[in-house]
Amino acid sequence: MKSLILIGKKAKSVSNELAYYSTNKKNDALKYMAESLINEEKFIAHENSADLEIAKQEGKEKAFLDRLMLDKKRIEEMAEGLLDVVKLPDPIGELTARIMRPNGLCIEKRIVPLGVIGIIYEARPNVTVDASALCFKAGNAVILRGGSGAINSNKALVKVLKQGLKKGGIPFEAIQLIENTEKESAVELMRMRNYIDVLIPRGGASLIKTVVENSLIPVIETGVGNCHIFVDETADLEMAKKIVVNAKTSRPAVCNAAETLLIAESIAPAYLPVILLELEALGVEIRGCDKVKKLFPKYKIATEEDWHTEYLDYIISVKVVKNIDEAVNHINKYGTKHSEAIVTNNQQNVRKFSKEVDAAAVYINASTRFTDGFEFGMGAEIGISTQKLHARGPMGLRELTSYKYVIYGDGQIR
Repeated sequence: MKSLILIGKKAKSVSNELAYYSTNKKNDALKYMAESLINEEKFIAHENSADLEIAKQEGKEKAFLDRLMLDKKRIEEMAEGLLDVVKLPDPIGELTARIMRPNGLCIEKRIVPLGVIGIIYEARPNVTVDASALCFKAGNAVILRGGSGAINSNKALVKVLKQGLKKGGIPFEAIQLIENTEKESAVELMRMRNYIDVLIPRGGASLIKTVVENSLIPVIETGVGNCHIFVDETADLEMAKKIVVNAKTSRPAVCNAAETLLIAESIAPAYLPVILLELEALGVEIRGCDKVKKLFPKYKIATEEDWHTEYLDYIISVKVVKNIDEAVNHINKYGTKHSEAIVTNNQQNVRKFSKEVDAAAVYINASTRFTDGFEFGMGAEIGISTQKLHARGPMGLRELTSYKYVIYGDGQIR
């Protein structure tokens, strides 16, 4: 597609300019973008309503509609997110190491932008703003390719953000949106190795799998969150209930929501009625193992597929386990290396769980819902990396950079 190649060329060209912008220039542009979001709130909401209406007509589930919806509060939150990025230290140019060699060479390691970042995502218009802000502050150009379900919202948001770029004297090509939402455009984007330095997919397991398997560009995997909470035999009941309820119901359609509850066998008869009845009252469907089914015959039996599933909905699978060893084994078998939690008063279990559970974020007596760039003090985030190379967990400004070595000499040769 010639249009995509043109987008790539423009992004590559402008990325060389963005790399040298001062922190003040970037921050001023971000402030203008935040101002534009507030000023154009009605326009954004109007365009978003068109996407919502189409989604409703197509019978999209509640979780999809929740991710898609932009009301006044969410638009204001996006604007606040931009201002939060303004407050963050600019990593570009930072000296992270200096090595003096015996031959007199001085080797410095400095942070530099990645260059051009491609983002492929689904019907999550907030990603449009978060990704644009973080990529720009880190000195990168960004190419956005959102899903068809949010195309009107994304077009409106990029148009508004470019108003801020214009006011800040920044080239429009710093933020570009691929408006063609056909499958071919995503496939072509994944082949643009000459123009894009890294590709980040944001969405469900299917999208991430497709990008990882087909991209010719280096990929940072994000997002799939089959998250667990293990309540051991020493846990405080009230604390456990609050954590489980929050992790499952505060916003079930996000990747850091809990999908499975594991509970120690010795406390299951006393704890499960309290926790599960609270979840049930909030509209959560319970799917349990054989032991749960015996205690609560009315609940559905959990299948092997349930243990693998990221529901993103008001559904939770529940398993009674003998001890922490069985809990850790279950998590490492079925988890997606996103966020895992234990509720306990046993320090030995704390050490074992934190050491042996393989995940980007491991929680002790806290909800998995905190796995978030803002909650981690990073401002807006580009996503949650579930891999180990380059970035892991919430990805903020530093995760959107690389480094180079600058070597000072006075005539040394080898």
